[in-house]
Amino acid sequence: MSTPLTLPDAQAWSTADPYATALRTGRGPLFLHRADGWLLPLDVERWCAAPDAADRAVIAACAGTTLDIGCGPGRIVAALARQGRNALGIDISPTAVNRTRAAGGTALVRSVFDPLPQEGRWHTALLIDGNIGIGGDPTALLTRARHLVRPDGLAIVETAPRGIADDLDERTHVRLHDGTGAHGATFPWSRVGPSALIRHADTVGWAPVSSWTTGDRRFVVLG
Repeated sequence: MSTPLTLPDAQAWSTADPYATALRTGRGPLFLHRADGWLLPLDVERWCAAPDAADRAVIAACAGTTLDIGCGPGRIVAALARQGRNALGIDISPTAVNRTRAAGGTALVRSVFDPLPQEGRWHTALLIDGNIGIGGDPTALLTRARHLVRPDGLAIVETAPRGIADDLDERTHVRLHDGTGAHGATFPWSRVGPSALIRHADTVGWAPVSSWTTGDRRFVVLG
């Protein structure tokens, strides 16, 4: 089991950082900024909009009770709730959790590595919108997800988008940046392609069940 997120991680997504500002306004720009100057754009507008075709495919693939890890503004949790399905979002950003609740979803301010309701009883765990990067250690995160779901449970994981190598397996440190100078604390992050994800999953007892691509977004279901 991995250790809980460290204080700098929590600070990076707090109520006074560029992420919170982006969620309150519903728009970017917002980036993950690496020390060498590399910037990864974050799709805040999509996160704050209604579910798109790729999201709807994820929603359809959710089996039973669903835990959305790093739920952000909660579009998936709220959509599941509108269908009368049992879903919980967790996020370490109070702004994200407040927005999820305002949209009609249920959410808690928690790290995935904190004690959580119904541990070992969830049917589906979601790691979408790049959230396989949480903690910078995909193996540790998948281990935690394995303990959160039932023995026959699923994890739906969004990998690096189409056009990125299938075997991408990157661990780095980044900080949130709004493109104008405001930034959060540094924290560990990772990105994986589909084949790299499956390698990590295999080491902790997950096996690939299915996969699909919608537009540029790629998903793998583990069981």
